[in-house]
Amino acid sequence: MTMQEPQTSAGNLSSLPDAGSLFNINIKFRYRLDRIFQVATIVAISIAILVLVVLLVDVLIDGLPRLNWSFFTNFPSRRPADAGILSSLVGTVWVMGIVALVSFPLGVGAGIFLEEFSEDNWITQAIEININNLAGVPSIIYGLLGLQVFVRIMEPITGGRSILSGALTLALLILPIIIVSTREALRSVPDSLRLAGFALGATRWEVVLNHVMPLAFPGILTGTILALSRAIGETAPLIMIGALTFISFLPEGPQSPFTVLPIQVFNWVSRPQAEFHVNSAAAIIVLMAVLLLMNSTAIFLRNKFQQRL
Repeated sequence: MTMQEPQTSAGNLSSLPDAGSLFNINIKFRYRLDRIFQVATIVAISIAILVLVVLLVDVLIDGLPRLNWSFFTNFPSRRPADAGILSSLVGTVWVMGIVALVSFPLGVGAGIFLEEFSEDNWITQAIEININNLAGVPSIIYGLLGLQVFVRIMEPITGGRSILSGALTLALLILPIIIVSTREALRSVPDSLRLAGFALGATRWEVVLNHVMPLAFPGILTGTILALSRAIGETAPLIMIGALTFISFLPEGPQSPFTVLPIQVFNWVSRPQAEFHVNSAAAIIVLMAVLLLMNSTAIFLRNKFQQRL
């Protein structure tokens, strides 16, 4: 039996392709490409910011003179000067309150189960793939789903075209975002912390509750509030389930008909009178103020919980 002699290093190098053909060593050309990409990125960002500033200034110029107390306390009217956002503002508060109550425990619970308790098998992998894909589904698809399930099939419970149907539809819309953000927040916690808890005899639930969640909660809370910020501006799914555009009364409960600020803005913008366009600009300012308030709350809560750790 003869042993096969190993190939020499020279033989191995000769069999490899030329390094110059695989890697461009032209440093000046590569730095020039970096510079071109940097300039293109700055130009793209500048154009986007410029367009955003122009839109904001245009909305503020049109809408700020219309903001007064009667605009917040009046119901919609056929006369632009008497029209207000009271019913849509109260409807927005109703819808977002139910969305938060439904989506937060379901989304955070699903994220904790998938990240901390589930086994790595084909069922879990299929669920993860579907959740990631659902995060990119257009909102109009959720509107069609909500129309069939919550408005038609579950009408005895939801009351048909009601606040509850709209809130459940928006909760479905943002559930994948909350689940993904929850899992990312849990993954950011070092595994050494979990192992230390197990070494002290703690169960998995005790480790998650007492060691992992306090560190991950600021990230979970931030992702949830940002998801709610997306839900408050959605119009397409609420149009599909039949949110009304003219309501001259306040909702009495979850099964009441409703409207929200984006629907009210859409209704006023679609009218030919220029006075209604001014009303829509003022309503957009109110909607942006609510969004800024929610985002500021997320930042405040995140900083507050981080300081406690």
